[in-house]
Amino acid sequence: MDNPAADGRGDAVRLVSVRKVYGGASNGVVALAGLTIGFRQGSFTAVMGPSGSGKTTLLLTAAGLVRPTSGSVVVDGRELAGLSETALAKLRRERIGFVFQAFNLLPALTVEQNVTLPLRLAGRRPSRARVVQVIGRVGLAGRRGDRPGVLSGGQQQRVAIARALVTQPAVIFADEPTGALDSGAARGVLGLLRESVRAAGQTVVMVTHDPLAASHADRVVFLADGQLIGELEQPTAGAVAERMLRLGAWAERPRQPKWSTAGGAG
Repeated sequence: MDNPAADGRGDAVRLVSVRKVYGGASNGVVALAGLTIGFRQGSFTAVMGPSGSGKTTLLLTAAGLVRPTSGSVVVDGRELAGLSETALAKLRRERIGFVFQAFNLLPALTVEQNVTLPLRLAGRRPSRARVVQVIGRVGLAGRRGDRPGVLSGGQQQRVAIARALVTQPAVIFADEPTGALDSGAARGVLGLLRESVRAAGQTVVMVTHDPLAASHADRVVFLADGQLIGELEQPTAGAVAERMLRLGAWAERPRQPKWSTAGGAG
């Protein structure tokens, strides 16, 4: 498990003593309860835990989409707390990629136009060679002119991955990226995420509920009540499933009220 005292060198993303509370003082819900965790550069980490454990809040906070109540978040060497909204948006556009369960493709645009959209929104002229290379990398070289409506779910998710990769981000955050896919398409998508780590040295942080999906990662970290409670290196699906069963027992134990500073949800 990560040592909270470590300086985090080698981490593409690091959270130190991060606390996130939604709501006011009288009815606040603790989503992250002083969480310290690092994600090494060039690694693939799956984040798992029971419902309300803080998985999605961790992802959103690490990606700079949600500001923590307290604590430090460093992404690609930048401390997010000191950044303006404009600088934060620029960092997200240029150094962070996103892949979600909902593909979030624009139906009126072609595959190529969807992939290049982040660059165009950032005012950058896409490199034709780079775009063709990325689309080919996800196995859609012959579908560049097609619109999302004629693609399968797995192919649409491949477009979303290409869109995340085209800016050459330091970190890719994936939230249940295989949740809407069949098992064959899911394996293909996970293979692409794995390949982005191996071939390009990118860092992937993936929230999932699926032990089989998690087994594609280098490491699985487990959350409960907004805290890191364990991890597995080089996980197997069986080992992940067993740990999740134990987390089920954890989740059923008596809890402190959600507004307690010692508890958590999210």
